[in-house]
Amino acid sequence: MTETNSIEKETREPVLNVVDRVSEMLFGLFMALTFIGVVTVADAGREEVREMFVTALGCNLAWGLVDAVMYLVRTVTERGRLLTLVRSVKAADAAGGRRLVEASLTKAMAGLVAPAELEAIRGRIAALSSLPARPRLNEGDLLAALAIFLIVVGATFPVVLPFLLIQDIGVALPLSRGIALLMLFLGGLALGRFAGYGSWKVGFMMAGLGTALVVAIILLGG
Repeated sequence: MTETNSIEKETREPVLNVVDRVSEMLFGLFMALTFIGVVTVADAGREEVREMFVTALGCNLAWGLVDAVMYLVRTVTERGRLLTLVRSVKAADAAGGRRLVEASLTKAMAGLVAPAELEAIRGRIAALSSLPARPRLNEGDLLAALAIFLIVVGATFPVVLPFLLIQDIGVALPLSRGIALLMLFLGGLALGRFAGYGSWKVGFMMAGLGTALVVAIILLGG
């Protein structure tokens, strides 16, 4: 593995960490719920249910594709920004290189890094022997984009399947809503555990917040 590939691997933030997985799942879920939210027991027939399923799935197919493509665009952009930073640091003198490294850090991180540590980072960057001519995508990026697409699309099915499997809309509708609340709760639970605090509390908060968001989306005509 070359030095450049090693740096790209170390600095590229994985798309499928807990926050990203949950966020993509919730996005797909919210999109599906905007269609399910307008279903009423009194008015919904099998044709309306079929149309709702096709529309919800089509919407999430489209937005899953958009999310996947934008992930690739974001990855190339961030990788290009990293290459620009590395070239600038290599071209600058020691003081200028340290300033560039410090400017690339978040405000919180910049306050925690000592000048000696900035110099160590600058020295490691300056010692790099080769750089790619342009930012590139690799197989891992394409697999991550595919995973994003599948998560967004896959979030459609748990809340829509009750309508396809159960003839009685009066039974399917509360079951679908219950599954949606469970998915929201589990998403919040995962986020809480990842953050290291109040996982159960975050789960309940996410269920309540998600319900409020879906109601707001429906009222706004989404």
